[in-house]
Amino acid sequence: MTEQLYTNARLVLGHEVLHGTLRVQGGRITDLSHGNTSALGATDLDGDWLLPGLVEVHTDNLERHVMPRPKVSFPMQGAVQAHDAEIASAGITTVLDAIGVGDPYGEGFRSRDQSALLEVLDRLEAAGVLRADHHIHVRCELPAPNARELFAPFAHHRRLRLISLMDHTPGQRQWTQIEHARVYYTGKKGWSDARFDEEVRIAPQRQAEHAQPNRAWFADFARTHAVALATHDDTTVEHVDEAQALGAGMSEFPTSLAAARHAHALGLCTVAGAPNVVRGGSHSGNVAALDLAKAGLLDALSSDYVPSSLLLAAWLLTRDAGFSLPEALAVVARRPALACGLADRGELAIGQRADLVRVRAVGDVPVVREVVVAGRRVV
Repeated sequence: MTEQLYTNARLVLGHEVLHGTLRVQGGRITDLSHGNTSALGATDLDGDWLLPGLVEVHTDNLERHVMPRPKVSFPMQGAVQAHDAEIASAGITTVLDAIGVGDPYGEGFRSRDQSALLEVLDRLEAAGVLRADHHIHVRCELPAPNARELFAPFAHHRRLRLISLMDHTPGQRQWTQIEHARVYYTGKKGWSDARFDEEVRIAPQRQAEHAQPNRAWFADFARTHAVALATHDDTTVEHVDEAQALGAGMSEFPTSLAAARHAHALGLCTVAGAPNVVRGGSHSGNVAALDLAKAGLLDALSSDYVPSSLLLAAWLLTRDAGFSLPEALAVVARRPALACGLADRGELAIGQRADLVRVRAVGDVPVVREVVVAGRRVV
């Protein structure tokens, strides 16, 4: 088996930082030891941190590459290659590409069949050119009449790892504050105020017709096929109780302290946005992720729409929320991995996949210098 040695490194383990040496054989970590080695061929990391590869459970970054401008589409393979390179360079070694299925308004990326992604990922993987390990997170927009139809190509694919249940009806959950929703829809989607007001008027009827049947169907599918299930934008205690009843193991982006506290108490993995940490608050006017962290309610982070935010947010947790570096890394690596059933990664430990990130801090900002996935250098 090919052996790699990384020495003179600050190894961020599960509960401590160890200045020492890490050995990799056959794509797995086989030894961790104090001190340096002078063995021939060892890579001297010059005192840099060596972290476990980050695990991203919810990123919309691919959408940005497929549709870089409103109503402008880019070829799927080119979009995936650009997305993959950006993800890896941010220190993310395992990514759940989030694909939205269903659009109540019949427009945009999520209203179309995106199954070409599966063929592209398989082709690039077979060619050995993917940098990160790619899985699929299907985001199901419950009020959309076409959600199940667009989900069908992903339903039995080996990459399907997570299903999340979403309802972006203005006036509730993420968009409880209706004026924040107005800014989003008129700004990002280019709606007029009149269009927004009309959609708000008819939204409850659409929600009543489609959301509950879709919620039950997707929850049953996840349970039957042993796919991890998440709910999205839980706002009330009742939302969290419903999530638990459906069999969800994750509460993504809870919008209130009360919802996050209840989810945490029930054992759901609470996932907040890394951009929320970096910016110091939610762009939707909801609970700040740092407040969740300080209250002991933050289990995992997602880079959401900015891949580079994941590592930076972990660093900020040590400065602004009192986390140790091992605790902060668990939030962006080990815990998200376990939440979606990937127990073989997310920690520097013997037997784990050799997903490694070499980092040097410049001021208060971590800079990725090298990335290794299953023993293979990709950055």
